[in-house]
Parts: sequence; structure tokens; C-alpha cells
Amino acid sequence: MRKTLGWLLTVLGAFLLVVAVLGWTWIPSAAKRTPLNIDTYTDLTGQAQKLNPATGELENVPVVYQSHTTVDPDKSDDDVVAFVNTKCVNIDRDDPPPCLEGEDDRVITNSIDTFATDRQTALAVDDAKYLADGAVPHVGLVNKWPFDTEKKTYPYWDGTLGKAVDATYEGTKDYDGLETYEFSVVVPPTSAEILKDTQGTYETTQTLWVDPVTGSIIDQSGSQVLMLESGTTVLDIEVAYTDKTVQANVDDAKANGKLIGLMTGVLPWVALVLGLVLLVVGLMLARSRRPATEAGADA
Repeated sequence: MRKTLGWLLTVLGAFLLVVAVLGWTWIPSAAKRTPLNIDTYTDLTGQAQKLNPATGELENVPVVYQSHTTVDPDKSDDDVVAFVNTKCVNIDRDDPPPCLEGEDDRVITNSIDTFATDRQTALAVDDAKYLADGAVPHVGLVNKWPFDTEKKTYPYWDGTLGKAVDATYEGTKDYDGLETYEFSVVVPPTSAEILKDTQGTYETTQTLWVDPVTGSIIDQSGSQVLMLESGTTVLDIEVAYTDKTVQANVDDAKANGKLIGLMTGVLPWVALVLGLVLLVVGLMLARSRRPATEAGADA
């Protein structure tokens, strides 16, 4: 009986040692991957000066902005995740629904974007098998930063320019006990297609606060100005995440960060210590002789 128990403990100890090794080698790369079940809503509010086509005058209006991001499971795999992102920006008048039809005069802009990113680096992947027909190829970071974000400049996708621009590290900020990294994106007045088949001038300033553990964007604020080549302002908008969105992002980042820390930090050490103890005890029991009284009783 002692030998049987000893061998069982030995096997269990060896198994835990394997778990410890995996915890330092394979588990981190497996845990630090963008999930394939993302279905999130991000809400922003702000103010805008919008050109009224009927009067030719700028109107100062409150705005609401919702971004809905989901995963396309049919085009995603173990290494790459495909996204569908819908953005709706409306004049906040008469309590509009998140997305309005194009003929509603409260619509500022509606857009649908499809793209794919590497599940670990978060960089855009330009491969037709992951993209919808007619999708615009993306480069750089699109909707999150990589796991273990560093304090450095990253390429960040700008859909209006159709290229990546610099997102520069600026410092840190605490959100309810969660340390975030602040990144700044500045695009000076630049020639661009500001509306379909309409050239003009585009400029933007954005500030993003990122959880360095998961790479998720916790908070974001920014402004954007679109002007015709004549110098007429079409849109001058400034928006920021709502408090509710920020708090939800903070809660998710804390929970996901703890899970990653448990799997990559605590679990390997617990498995190592417990595995060594069980292995030593198991070998001692397996190799020990039966007591003399027990042998005599058998005789």
C-alpha cells in the first residue's frame, strides 16, 4: 500500500513539474492572445461644429458616438483574429438610437470597417483569407495595443489617411488603481479625401490610455477637423469615452490582468514547489521497506 501511494505521489509530482515548466514556456504565449469572443460596445460623447448644407453655416451641436466591435469567427484562427467594426456618430437630439439611417438629418457619419490583427502583437494582418471582399488593407495597431505594452512609439492606423501614424508614449495615468500608459497621436493639417470623392484638409489629435498588461484601450479622447480645399470647415468634432465605458474597461482589464498573472506567475511557482514536495515524498514511500512487525504478521 505504501509503495502504491508512493508511486501515485511520484507521478503527480512529476506532472506538476511539467505544469511548472509549461507555465514559464508555453502558457504565457497561450494566455496572451486576443480572445475570439469579443463583442463590445464603446460609447463616446462630445461636441461638434458641423456644416449645415442648407444654410452654409456651422452649427454647434452635441454628439453621441458608438463603436461596436465583433469577431468574425469564420475568418479567425489560432494566430489571427478578424474584426468587424461599426461606427455611428449622431447629433444628440431627441434621444437618437445608436445608429441612424443615412437620410436622418441627425447623422454625422456611419461606417463599417473590417480588418484582421495578430492575436499576440495586435498588429494588422494584410492577408486576403482573413479579410472581407473589398476590405481596405490596414497597417499598424488598430483597436488595441500588444500584450506587455512597452513605453515606446507604436504605429497606429489612421483610416482617413489610409496609413499608420506615430502613437508616442507620453507617461502614465492611474485609473482606479490601474496604471495605464498614455499615448499621443498628432496629425497636422494634411491633404486627404475627407468625404467620398472629396479632397480637402484633415487634422486630428488623439490621446489614448492603454493597460500595459492586456494592451486594451481604457480611455480615449480626441478631436478631428475636416475642411474643404476652399478652407470651409465641414466638421470640427471633439469626443471622449463616457465614464461608464471607462469604468467597464478598467474592470475588464483588472480581471484579465489578474487571470494572466495567475496563469503565468503564481501557477508555475505553486506547481513547482508542490511538485517537488510530492516527488520527494513519493520516492521515499515507494523505496521504503515494510516495517518488521508488518512482515512478521504476514508470515
